[in-house]
Amino acid sequence: MPDQVSANPHDIARVWDILEKNSIGMLTTRFDSGLRARPLDARPDRDAGAIFFLTDVRGFKDDEIAAHPDVCWIVTVPGDNVYLSITGRASVAKDPERARKIWKSIDGVWWKDGPDDPNGRVLTIEPVLAELWDGPSSKLVAAFEFAKAKITGEKPFVGENRKKTVAMG
Repeated sequence: MPDQVSANPHDIARVWDILEKNSIGMLTTRFDSGLRARPLDARPDRDAGAIFFLTDVRGFKDDEIAAHPDVCWIVTVPGDNVYLSITGRASVAKDPERARKIWKSIDGVWWKDGPDDPNGRVLTIEPVLAELWDGPSSKLVAAFEFAKAKITGEKPFVGENRKKTVAMG
């Protein structure tokens, strides 16, 4: 675990804010031959302290997670210079009630029988640790800082919170 870990409520809230505004990311799971990442649409629930996803039993994620429940969820928002990596414990279950709560109309493209589709599953991540790179949203400011760093040899100043490691659980 990193040396400097924040448990500051403001930092934890910032992580949830990013997740709630940017639901598309990459989930990395482990399988016998290595790591596999795939895009998913998150349904974060701050009050539950969990990130939910609808997934399909035919995609092998459930087997991979059952064997190795430690996963990584990555969200990037390049236009805002925000990069978020969440390490957590995952589980997959048939849960039509939760599926109904997190269902989006676009989900009908994948699961014709709605939240009760026999192939539908709810993947849950309980976040343990988040790493957040939160730079200036202005590309002009970032370009200036990198140019200045090249001239002076000093590290660029790209925001107060360049990188934070946040305890989520």
